[in-house]
Amino acid sequence: MTYIKYFDEIVKIRERISPYIHETPLDYSTTFSRMANSNVYLKLENLQKTGSFKVRGAFSKLLTLSDEEKKRGVIAVSAGNHAQGVAYASKVLGIKSVIVMPETAPISKYLSTKSYGAEVILYGSYLHESMSKAEEIIKERNLVLVHPYDDINVILGQGTLGLEILSQISPDIVVVPVGGGGLISGISIALKAKNRNIKIIGVQSSASPSLKISKDLGRLTEIEPSYSIADGILVKTPSKLTFDIISELVDDIVLVDDDEIACAMSLLLERAKTLVEGAGAASLAAIISSKIKLNSSQKVVSILSGGNVDLSLLSHIIEKNLYKIKRIVKVKVIVPDKPGYLNKVLSYVAKIRGNIIDVVHDRISSDVKPGYTKIYVMFEISSTDAISELILDLAKEGIDAKIVD
Repeated sequence: MTYIKYFDEIVKIRERISPYIHETPLDYSTTFSRMANSNVYLKLENLQKTGSFKVRGAFSKLLTLSDEEKKRGVIAVSAGNHAQGVAYASKVLGIKSVIVMPETAPISKYLSTKSYGAEVILYGSYLHESMSKAEEIIKERNLVLVHPYDDINVILGQGTLGLEILSQISPDIVVVPVGGGGLISGISIALKAKNRNIKIIGVQSSASPSLKISKDLGRLTEIEPSYSIADGILVKTPSKLTFDIISELVDDIVLVDDDEIACAMSLLLERAKTLVEGAGAASLAAIISSKIKLNSSQKVVSILSGGNVDLSLLSHIIEKNLYKIKRIVKVKVIVPDKPGYLNKVLSYVAKIRGNIIDVVHDRISSDVKPGYTKIYVMFEISSTDAISELILDLAKEGIDAKIVD
C-alpha cells in the first residue's frame, strides 16, 4: 500500500494540534554549510514544547481518545522525550498518565516527566524491557497505550513537522534521527506526498542499527542496543508499521558513532548557540562527517529533534571534544624531583597563556627513575600553534615534554 494517502490527515492534525505546540524555526547555518559544502538548514525542534518533537504525536493521539478512554488514563514507554511529550499533553488535556522509563534514563528527563504530573515507573535497561513492564500494567489497570512509534495517529502527528518544513523551504534532502521510526515515517509521508524527488535520509546510532539492518535485509530484524550518548534512538527493532512506511518512502539509512555525535553537539553549542541532545544531533553528525553525499547547490535540512540532554553528560562531552581538537592539552614531563622544576614547567605554560586545569605527579611508574617524578599538566589553550613553542622552550631547559593523546 502507499502511505502517501495519509497526507490529508496530517494537514487536519496540524490544524488540530496547532494551539498546543510551537512552530519551530528553520535556521540557515553558514558554518555547517561550509563544512558540508552544501546549504545546511537546522530545523530547531529542540525548541519545541518539552524540548522535542514528541508532543506533536502525543497531542495527535490523545485528541483522538474517546471520553471513556480518557477516563481510563494513558500509559507510555520512553527513555525521556516521548515520556515528557505524553506527560505534558496529558496534563494539558486533563488525562491521568503513567510513564515507564528505563532505569538508565537521564535524571533530567525523569525529573522533567514527573514535573508534568505523570506517575513515573523505572524498569529495565532498554526500552523493550520497559515495554514488557508496561504491558503488565495495562492488564492490571486497563490503561490506554500511547506507543512512541507503532501508532498511525502518533506517526501522523510527527508528520506535521514535515508540513512545517514545506511551509519554510523547498528542501532537496531532509536528514532525520531514527530510533523506532515514528518521526521519519511521518515526515516522509508529508514530504513525499508533495514532492517525490525530496530525498529522505535516516540516521541511526551505530550502537543501535536495527532499522539500517532491517532496511538492508528487507525484513524486520532485532538488534540488541549497546550504550550510546544518543539514548533517545536506542531501539531494539522498529515496528512493522514504521518499517513498511520507511521501506516505501525513505531513501537511505546511515550510521554515526558517539564521537561523531559528540562533535556535532559541541559544534552546535559553540557555533550555532544551540543545545541539542545526542539523539537530536545525530542528523547533523551524519552531514558534517560526510556520511551523506551532498553538493553545493542542494538545500539540506537537518532535523534537530530534541534538546533534553543531561548536564553532567554534556560537560563530559564538551571536555572530551575540547581535548580531541587540542583546545585542552595534556603534557607529560619527567624531571628531577626537586623544588623549582614544577614551577619552571608551569611558567612556560603561562608564557603561552595556557590556563592550568590539573597537575598530577607520578613517582612510582616503571619508567620513572629514583629521584625523578613524572608530571602531567593539563591546560586550556587558545591556539594549537603555541604547543610547539612550549615543547621547544622546555627542550631548551633540558626537559623532554610529550603531548599525551
